[in-house]
Amino acid sequence: MRFLIITHVLHKSQNKHWFAYAPYVREMNLWLKYVDEVEIVAPKTNQPITDIDIVYQHEKIILTEIPSIAFVTFGRTLLSLLSLPFILYKLYQACRRADHIHLRCPGNIGLLGCLVQMLFPQKIKTAKYAGNWDPHAVQPLSYRIQKKLLSNTSLTKNMTALVYGHWNNQTKNIKPFYTATFNNEDREDINLRDYSGHLHFVFVGSLVKGKRPLLAIQIVESLKQKGYSVALDIYGDGILKEELQDYITKNNLSTCFRLHGNQTRDTIKTALQSAHFILLASQSEGWPKALAEAMFFGVIPIATSISCVPDMLDYGKRGILIEPHVTDAVRKIEAVLNNMEQLSKMSKNALQWSQQYTLDVFEEDIKKLIEKGSTHSKNNDE
Repeated sequence: MRFLIITHVLHKSQNKHWFAYAPYVREMNLWLKYVDEVEIVAPKTNQPITDIDIVYQHEKIILTEIPSIAFVTFGRTLLSLLSLPFILYKLYQACRRADHIHLRCPGNIGLLGCLVQMLFPQKIKTAKYAGNWDPHAVQPLSYRIQKKLLSNTSLTKNMTALVYGHWNNQTKNIKPFYTATFNNEDREDINLRDYSGHLHFVFVGSLVKGKRPLLAIQIVESLKQKGYSVALDIYGDGILKEELQDYITKNNLSTCFRLHGNQTRDTIKTALQSAHFILLASQSEGWPKALAEAMFFGVIPIATSISCVPDMLDYGKRGILIEPHVTDAVRKIEAVLNNMEQLSKMSKNALQWSQQYTLDVFEEDIKKLIEKGSTHSKNNDE
C-alpha cells in the first residue's frame, strides 16, 4: 500500500532521513508500521534539527516538497496565493499515486487537501482533525470549511475523520478519537493522595497567551492567600517566560512557584506521580495531552470548559471545570477541597479513564483503519 500524508508540518532532512515535530512524527510512525510505501507532501525547512524533532521510522519515504503558506501579512498572502496552483497540482498528482490518503487538519495545507481529495471518491481516506471539533466554537473560516468538507459525505467519499470528543448530530464518517502517550506497561495502581495538607499543583504546556499560564499562577496564589499550603511547578517554555518569572519574583512567590522550562518526559512523569492537581485554563484546545497524561497517574485536572475537555472530565466527575476567572476557579476548587471523599473519587475516575487510552490500544485502532484501507484497495483492484 502507498500511504500519502498531506500536512503543513515543516520537515527537515539529515543523512537521507526526514525529521519533524516529535509528537506528530511519533504518532505517524505508528501508522507507518502497516504500510509499504510513504509519500509526504509538506513544506521543508533548512533550520537545524532540535530536541523537539524526531525521525520517521520507515525505509521507503518520499517527500514531495511544497511551499509553506500563510495569510498573516500582505507579502505572505501574495506569495501564498501565487503558490496555490503549484501546490494544488502537487497534491493532485500525489493523490493519484496513493492508495490511502491521510490528511492532517486543521491547517492551510489540510484545507487544500480537503478540496483535492474530493476528486478521488474511490480512494480510501483518513483525516486527523487535531483542533477543536466543537460545532459551536468560534474559529477561523478555514477551520470551519475543513470541518464542513470532512463531515459532508456527499462531497467527501470513503473518509474516516478522527476528531477529539463525542459530539451530537455528526455524520457517520466522524469517529471520536484520542492521542496516547504511555504504554500498557506504564499503568500504575492509584496513588492515594492526602488532600488535607500541602497541595502540589502543576502546569504543563507552552508559556503562551492561549494557555493562560499567568491565570494558573494567580489561581494558586489566591489559594495561598486564603491560607492553603500550596506549590506550583510550571513545565514548559515560551514567550511569556520572563513575564511570568517577574510576576513570581515581585509577588514573593519564588519559594513555592517554580519555572522549570522544557523537561524530558521522564521528569514530567515523576512530577505527575506525586502531584495533586494539574491546571490548564486554555482559551482553546484540540486534545489537551497534558491533562490526559496527568490523569493517567491520578492527578485531578482543573480546566476550562472548552473543546472536548468537559467530555474528558465527564462533566465534573473526573476533574474540576472552571471559568477563566480567578474568583470562579478558586470558589470551585475550594468547594471540592472540603470533600476528601469526592477528591479521592475524582482521582480514581481520572486514572481509570485515562489508562484506557494507551499507545498499545492506540496502535491497534490505527491498524484497523489501515487494514480497512488495504481491504478496500484490494477489492477495487479485483
